[in-house]
Amino acid sequence: MLADALDLGIDLNVWPWVWLSTAVLFALVELILVPGMFIILPWAVSAFIASILAFYDVSVEVQWGVFVFGGAALFAVMYRWAQKFMRENTMDPGVGAERLVGLTAIVTSAIDPDDTDRRGRVSVDGEVWGAITDADQAFEAGAKVRVAAMKGTRVVVEPIETPVLPAEGDTT
Repeated sequence: MLADALDLGIDLNVWPWVWLSTAVLFALVELILVPGMFIILPWAVSAFIASILAFYDVSVEVQWGVFVFGGAALFAVMYRWAQKFMRENTMDPGVGAERLVGLTAIVTSAIDPDDTDRRGRVSVDGEVWGAITDADQAFEAGAKVRVAAMKGTRVVVEPIETPVLPAEGDTT
């Protein structure tokens, strides 16, 4: 009775091609409609495996079992792997250029507070950014500064405050 329900009245010689077509269709849907989500991909893989089994004349019940339960098992494995990957590879706080705020930068082209041409540049986190300053001092090339904020597409820099260490013998 179960075999009659699962074979859907399709000739047994046609099942390999049904599973192969299903695998290709699911893979195309995954690539075109939901790329990179890996939601339908497990069932595309299980349909492909079911097609291989069908070519070797394995029963239709086993083919369906591989398709349904194999796809669900692959989905569960991929879901757990994705969760683990997300936990281990968290992004730094901040999004886009905001991630630069608080980092140390090196001035590559002098920054003048009165510079109307905005020629100041800094290298921060391996990238060169246009830089301006709200401080009343200029920064020469090679100086280390701290990124205080973002203003449009430019970083706003400020001097790095170095802690004043007490002189030897000074108890205050």
